[in-house]
Amino acid sequence: MSILELTSSVKSFGGQQQRFKHQSKVLNCEMNVSVFVPPQVEQNKPLPVVYWLSGLTCTDENFVTKAGAARVAAELGLIIVCPDTSPRGDNVADDDGYDLGQGAGFYVNATQPPWNTHYHMYDYIVDELPDLINQSFNCIPKVALAGHSMGGHGALTIGLSNIQKYTSISAFAPIVNPLDCPWGKKALHAYLGDDVSEWEQYDACKLLQQQGQFLQIPILIDQGLNDDFYQSQKLTKPFDELAQKLKYPAIVNYHSGYDHSYFFIASFIEEHLRFHHKFLTATD
Repeated sequence: MSILELTSSVKSFGGQQQRFKHQSKVLNCEMNVSVFVPPQVEQNKPLPVVYWLSGLTCTDENFVTKAGAARVAAELGLIIVCPDTSPRGDNVADDDGYDLGQGAGFYVNATQPPWNTHYHMYDYIVDELPDLINQSFNCIPKVALAGHSMGGHGALTIGLSNIQKYTSISAFAPIVNPLDCPWGKKALHAYLGDDVSEWEQYDACKLLQQQGQFLQIPILIDQGLNDDFYQSQKLTKPFDELAQKLKYPAIVNYHSGYDHSYFFIASFIEEHLRFHHKFLTATD
């Protein structure tokens, strides 16, 4: 197994905002990952972890610099892990569009060339990165997933497909039905090919429909109503309507005046972190 190599560390709210690099066997390239380590790490007790999955064009640093999450994470004793959104490097396939290729991994395992050489973000998030984090930090066994837009899609699909690994899921303005929106159709066709049945494992609405009556996990979603992509990319609403139909315990909040940006995320990130902390620290 590769190891996390520390490349930077700055003090923040009594904890440390750190950045690491490592050689990923799953993605076949070097990756960066940002980690907020709260001051409670000095107590030498296992700490709860929230994985944050960012959206299109983002790196591992966007959430760190824009979300304003460190204060609450330090109070609650949460480790926050922020991976990059795709494999990177000169030899990694890319596209001229912002919504495909580097910065747009969509948290899937690509099966089509040239993407299948590197683009296995699903396996990276589910298996390889957690193994590295657990090797480097003292963490409790189960973790939480959160994300924004494409990252909200990743959080929902990965969480719903691996309920045994996660305590809770949250999302800001998530892509919930990539089988039926422009971003999703472009990415899934490129990464997975023509067979739409292969896409369904990465569609939150399909997964909810298949599993909702049998397996359930706490979900929180926030959506800005001034989001330019709310209608055009069919964000949040199809999932909300399906969850209501299935009587699935998803909390969905709509906010007038808020858009798709990190100003929106920063306004409500505290609620999301407290939501996850509740389930991460619950006793059976």
